[in-house]
Amino acid sequence: MSVAIDRRRALALGGMVAAGAVGAAIPHLARGTQTGIAAAAPIGTAERQARMAKAQRLMQQAGIGAMLVEAGSSLRYFTGIDWWRSERLTAALIPAEGPLCVVTPFFEEPSIREMLAVPGDVRVWQEDESPHALVAGWLREKRLADRPVAIEETVRYFAIDGLQKALPGVKVRSGADIVNACRMVKSPAEIALMQRASDITIAAYRATAPQIVRGIDGPAIFAIMAAEMRKLGAQTPSGGVQLNEGSALPHGSKERQVVRDGSVILMDCGCTIDGYHADISRTMVFGEADAKQRRLFEHVRLGQDVAMQAARVGRTAGSVDDAVRARYEKLGYGPGYRLPGLSHRTGHGIGLDVHEPVNLVHGEATPLAAGMCFSNEPGLYVPGSYGVRIEDCFYMTASGPRYFSQPPRSIDEPFA
Repeated sequence: MSVAIDRRRALALGGMVAAGAVGAAIPHLARGTQTGIAAAAPIGTAERQARMAKAQRLMQQAGIGAMLVEAGSSLRYFTGIDWWRSERLTAALIPAEGPLCVVTPFFEEPSIREMLAVPGDVRVWQEDESPHALVAGWLREKRLADRPVAIEETVRYFAIDGLQKALPGVKVRSGADIVNACRMVKSPAEIALMQRASDITIAAYRATAPQIVRGIDGPAIFAIMAAEMRKLGAQTPSGGVQLNEGSALPHGSKERQVVRDGSVILMDCGCTIDGYHADISRTMVFGEADAKQRRLFEHVRLGQDVAMQAARVGRTAGSVDDAVRARYEKLGYGPGYRLPGLSHRTGHGIGLDVHEPVNLVHGEATPLAAGMCFSNEPGLYVPGSYGVRIEDCFYMTASGPRYFSQPPRSIDEPFA
């Protein structure tokens, strides 16, 4: 459950704190940061071509002629093109047979060709031309205009509307089932990248914790964490830090809090390697934890164990959440999503997006399969007091789930 903060503000705050920081109150958390980080290679061309082939088989089975994929994580997944979204359309048209076509502005063509990692055509439009007409023209040229066009689920409305106006009568279908069938099951290469991102995040946590001092605020703590991740080779550090009463709100409060004796510090951080995410949460106490804080921490660790016991190939994703919630209700939390208790899902899918299908949430009927990756974060929150969230991601194997990062032993040792 990772959320981003403003990078420039965070770095500035981090520099201010580093200049005045003295004597951390949790020195026992100091650990080495350079060892135990897994190696991982970027995704290769052969793997991207295999992804394309699988998508095309699924399209043929569904009677789809082509699929429209706008700039974003799915475009990167299939083509290697890591591009942003703007008012100018950059998108791929993946046909059910043959090489794809990428539509992009004329002046972006060199960059797009440089990143394109699979065979395909690049067609450009000028500033005074319609990209939608270009899409429609390619579909007509390839004799696909009379077959349904699948739309990747995050494609913006203006691209769909433009296609329908440029190609009246075109049938559009959701492409979610096709894309999810490819992306939900990770390959060994993808899992290796996520393992490296996870190892870097844990190493950065170990380096950050001893730098937390009395009076520091959440953004400044995250600035230190982001710097430590970058030192270790991380890309795009993300996350946030909630303190004290703010930790009872899963995504924090606008009220500024600072570290004081007995503060609950909830850190939710991650990074990417070759686009693949780590997402890890840790909760600690500045100074000595009291009995209530320890008990809440132990209950969340129990919730993680229950989730891992419930996660088995063939069972539904929703059954994992159900198992955790049933155990929590026996401990007096809830019921259901009520507070004090677990107010959000037990976990989410993760990969090229930090949140992606499917979720470990009540009612989710998708069966678990080897290669699926999830967060395990059954946090417990007490409004007006504090919350505890421990989050470790895992991937499914034929014999059961396996963690990317090991959960903490105790509230005194949050980095196993």
